[in-house]
Amino acid sequence: MTAAADFKHSSAPEPHRSRTKQILRAHPEIRSLIGPSQSTFWWTLVVVALQGVVAWFAATSSWWVVFLLSYTIGAFANHGLFVLIHECTHRLVFKRKAPNFITGLIANMPLFFPSIAPFQKYHLKHHAFQGVYELDADVPSLWEAKLIGHSAFGKALWLLFYPFFQALRPMRMKEVQVMQGLEVINLLVQIAVNVAVYYLLGPKALAYLAMSFFFSIGLHPLGARWIQRHYLTGEGEQETFSYYGFLNAVTFNVGYHNEHHDFPSVPWNRLPKIKAAAPEFYQELKSYTSWTRLFFQFLFDRELSLYSRMVRADRNRVGLSDEVRPDLDAIEATRPVAMKAPPMAAREVLGAS
Repeated sequence: MTAAADFKHSSAPEPHRSRTKQILRAHPEIRSLIGPSQSTFWWTLVVVALQGVVAWFAATSSWWVVFLLSYTIGAFANHGLFVLIHECTHRLVFKRKAPNFITGLIANMPLFFPSIAPFQKYHLKHHAFQGVYELDADVPSLWEAKLIGHSAFGKALWLLFYPFFQALRPMRMKEVQVMQGLEVINLLVQIAVNVAVYYLLGPKALAYLAMSFFFSIGLHPLGARWIQRHYLTGEGEQETFSYYGFLNAVTFNVGYHNEHHDFPSVPWNRLPKIKAAAPEFYQELKSYTSWTRLFFQFLFDRELSLYSRMVRADRNRVGLSDEVRPDLDAIEATRPVAMKAPPMAAREVLGAS
């Protein structure tokens, strides 16, 4: 088979809004899973404290120990913090935006780079406009796909420097303002944290956090999560994939990606209950059980590349500033007209359930 030199194109809108409606009609009990989980705040403090302790230990260790700690404990801890930032983005820790953002700032502290504010902005666009090239920063840029090509070496470099490629994608998103107030706050807080780590613990501690950041989302079996979610590794029209391997136990169930896109208002600790409640909607979908196997498949299969993504032009009549939550939207649509609240009020009520 000839290696692809373009994305796969779909004329259909993103698939999850219609799936959510179907699942809720068949399993209305899933509504009870919607709402924030404040236990996530305590998990955030635990993982941040763990990274602080390991950074303190790394400060007086040999460089090879710093590297080993970064690739093992640090990669998993920082990966977990990214997932917790993801929960804050969807307001799944507290009902209101401000305490979620503050929790995200705390989770961001060991991550070396400011992440919560830009992730919050572009990830919600990813849900609303999945596969829309001009608005979905999860889709690689065309220049990026052409530069990396199909070789194992190129794809390994891409994974190693994934944060830099990701940071450049918003440049193509002309409809979204890049730098706003929350990004400035995030940047200033992170600079202060990094300076404090350097002066209080030393360069090895800061290097530990920086390397942990790159390994947590890059050239590491954990990096396969970026492939697992939406890369097309086979035939068919399916464009979102879940991972059901044992590493979900230490990554806050982040592998349940179809479940998350179907129900983005359900927190990480309830995602497995969606599949358990509606198995007929998930058992027939392709999924993965090993990130390590997928990691090497992506590297060495020349038919897989950054072009292995579905893109579309259909925005499904969604406004640029709309906060799309297909589960809450579907529930609100089924309410009698007399019971319907204004959109934001409805979300606050449901968010408290």
